[in-house]
Amino acid sequence: MRQTRGMQSMIASNAICRVTTMLLLRMPPIDLNLLPALDILLTERSVTIAARRLGLSVSATSRTLTRLRSATGDPLLVQAGRSLVPTPYAEQLAGRVHMLAREAREVLAPVTDHMDPALLERTFTIRANEGFVALFAAALVAAITKAAPHVRLRFAPKPDKEVAPLRDGRIDLEIGTTGTSAPEMRSQLLFRDHFIGAARLRHPLLEHPVTPQLYAACGHVVTSRRGASTGPVDDALREMGLRREIVVIVPSFPDALDIARRSDLIALVPRTCLRDGEMTARGLQGFDLPVATPELAISAMWHPRLDADPAHRWLRQTLMAICRKEART
Repeated sequence: MRQTRGMQSMIASNAICRVTTMLLLRMPPIDLNLLPALDILLTERSVTIAARRLGLSVSATSRTLTRLRSATGDPLLVQAGRSLVPTPYAEQLAGRVHMLAREAREVLAPVTDHMDPALLERTFTIRANEGFVALFAAALVAAITKAAPHVRLRFAPKPDKEVAPLRDGRIDLEIGTTGTSAPEMRSQLLFRDHFIGAARLRHPLLEHPVTPQLYAACGHVVTSRRGASTGPVDDALREMGLRREIVVIVPSFPDALDIARRSDLIALVPRTCLRDGEMTARGLQGFDLPVATPELAISAMWHPRLDADPAHRWLRQTLMAICRKEART
């Protein structure tokens, strides 16, 4: 019985689809090219003037008016002495037609670079780690608020590098190092960075030149979203036959710096996380690592569909200016 009902439901559904298709095929085709012509004819109420605006001959414009009358089933414009006057139906249509024609032109017009940030009303979502937010968010918010008072920024947490939020529009911009998991994504270099060590002021390690041996002998706090305890520094030390002791793993660079400031542990952070003017005030001192590590290329990443969006382009340009300025500080 259940199978019979299922088959009946499927047959009924297929029948509805066939009827709908037949009705659509029987509908007369709509020539949207008639829309701007109708707008101009109702505005000018003159075939001759409308012909000049449309770039057509008077006879071609007259034929267009005939087609419009046939499509609407109304005379639209009728002779009154030497001029044309609209019918009541045409008067009802005039406002709607003008709005539709204008919207159609806007939809089909090429994307323009001109965009006034002061008039922009939009919320942008930026995914970045805590270190980036701590370093750049205040300056970026100040610049955005000054130029575009109706724009809102939302900083989303970055637990991973999953690209789905960029693809489905939940994220407008991703900040970090580029990867290969989503080759279609666009990217723009914001600044280059490198790792340094950080220790509390008057730490015993800083009383002498920092050698690989002295560095490895200290306890360390490292940053990893995924809980990883080793990285490029450990690879370089291993080549020298050395191994550092990882005491704490934290999810963010600010956390690592706070622990280093309050203990004898050594933190490993990007140079931009510990700018010279803030080191002493924060009770920290930075130092060059005694081993070589790869350079960090920090980029902004976005989905290709936002490439030509003037508002998104303005956001990217503003972000780049702020990052390059703050990274040099």
